[in-house]
Amino acid sequence: MILQTIDWTILSIFFVILLTIGYLASRQAGNSTANFFLSGRSMPWWLLGVSMVATTFSADTPNLVTDMVRTQGVASNWLWWAFLLTGMLTVFVYAKLWNRSQVMTDLEFYELRYSGKMAAFLRGFRAIYLGFFFNVMVIASVSLAFIKIAGVMLGLQPAPALIIAAVIVVFYSGLGGLKSILWTDLFQFSFAMFGAVIAAVYVTRSPEIGGLSNLFSHPNVVDKLSFMPSMSQPELFLSIFLIPLAVQWWAAWYPGAEPGGGGYVAQRMLSAKNEDHAVGATLLFNFFHYALRPWPWIVVGLASLIVFPDIQSMVDRFPEVSTQYIKNDFAYPAMLREFLPPGLLGLVVASLIAAYMSTTASQLNWGSSYLVNDFYGRFYNPKATEKQKVRFGRLSTVTLMFFSVLLALVLQNALQAFQYLLMIGAGTGLIYILRWFWWRINAWSEMAAMVGAGVFSLFFILVENLVMIRLENNMIEVFGITTTLGYWNIIKFTGVVFLTSTTWIIVTFLTEPIDKQTLRNFYTKIRPGGPGWKKVVDEAAEENIILVKESNLKWDVPTGILCMILGSIAIYSVLFAIGNTLYGNTLQALLFLGIALVSGILLYRSWNKLKSI
Repeated sequence: MILQTIDWTILSIFFVILLTIGYLASRQAGNSTANFFLSGRSMPWWLLGVSMVATTFSADTPNLVTDMVRTQGVASNWLWWAFLLTGMLTVFVYAKLWNRSQVMTDLEFYELRYSGKMAAFLRGFRAIYLGFFFNVMVIASVSLAFIKIAGVMLGLQPAPALIIAAVIVVFYSGLGGLKSILWTDLFQFSFAMFGAVIAAVYVTRSPEIGGLSNLFSHPNVVDKLSFMPSMSQPELFLSIFLIPLAVQWWAAWYPGAEPGGGGYVAQRMLSAKNEDHAVGATLLFNFFHYALRPWPWIVVGLASLIVFPDIQSMVDRFPEVSTQYIKNDFAYPAMLREFLPPGLLGLVVASLIAAYMSTTASQLNWGSSYLVNDFYGRFYNPKATEKQKVRFGRLSTVTLMFFSVLLALVLQNALQAFQYLLMIGAGTGLIYILRWFWWRINAWSEMAAMVGAGVFSLFFILVENLVMIRLENNMIEVFGITTTLGYWNIIKFTGVVFLTSTTWIIVTFLTEPIDKQTLRNFYTKIRPGGPGWKKVVDEAAEENIILVKESNLKWDVPTGILCMILGSIAIYSVLFAIGNTLYGNTLQALLFLGIALVSGILLYRSWNKLKSI
């Protein structure tokens, strides 16, 4: 047995507390879909913000960060750090727009913004595509991490481990809906962060590592520490820094970092008491997600390079674990098993299980909301009662979990799933940003973006499998042209973005615009403002129709973008201040803290101005 009696006791207490919280929060959840999926639209900002960050903190997140750190160093985290720009744009521009919409799900937006059969088709199609297929992929990828944790730390085989976890998650998420998930997220996030910090401290203080100073001076680690990739390595600089900051953050659709908001982030914003709570929730989420959370995982990932310098060293150390699961991301649970003593091991295992369950429960509820509100209730059974919809929501929760478990058993590593999800969402992000502020975008535009991203991604995947020849030293040959694998990945991503964006823009101008009444209703309800709606507003005024009162005509997006920039600078500065403190670079840490303070003060002033517009 890997875990001792005290570890199993801690795990048992954890599950009892979790299920108790879920049960107590479940009252009235079955009365209506608004209660089951949006908690009655009455949730405070701090609870929603913590829930967002708990959902994005899954068991696969430390594994993913470890994989990145081991392969390309700390700087490779820019692949996801760049999404802070997306998050801050959501905070200061889109959070209040979503809250004003008062839709049940972000897919219901389609029939609020667009009209006709294509709007209805798009809503129903994406309900199945995102609610089932895409959601199953996401849950399966986080379940993969749970498999590795269960194998290396609990000594359990993949299937039984996932079945046990699935039953518990389905029980409280299906019983209490979003409200149960929000309160269990609060407990699980606190538990998970405590476990991550404790694990990092204990690993670095072990004799094998010898403290932070020895860790950061070790030959296996020294070349992995930079926050920025060197410009002397242009391939690396482009792929993990410039492209993510210049293109990826606005062009790629990724769960939890959707341009313009969406998914479970939109679900939380729609659950807020009012606009201010929606904005506060997303701001808290971004601060926790990017500034505070990464460093415990980065530290353990760097330490793993000393103990397990390559994959073979992990294969030799854990012969009982299938080699299918031993990749670079396996190093995180391997380090915890190697260094944590009884009691503490159980605590950290419970924290990782908490991270897995919080993400899985949110994904299940979010996916189920699509299937219920945007497929079952909209198309299959429009006359369904609220209780019938809740019943179908619980059934779909079980179904989603079942297929996610099956898929998880064939995946191999977290980075694989991350890169695949980025690819199939490439090029669609811009339309999710502009559809609020440009009247000409229609349902055909969105369909073209979605289909284009899928088709062009498939094209590049086929090229990789049928045409690309892999040479030595990370070189490849494509259509007779020799290049590196890194440059090919840049070409592949930017190619999909360019082709998809060009496709939906052309389709927009080749198709008929939305009818006037739908556009006017949307503008009156959402009040987006800006030059992109001038034609609609002017045409209405010519007919003596005033869409929005004069006091609400001021366009606040420029101020919102200023807040986005200042907020991003502040959070990045805190992130690097913490990193420099750990590295022992006191002067640099103080400099970044000073930048964070100045940008924070400017943000406070700009935010007050934004709220007054």
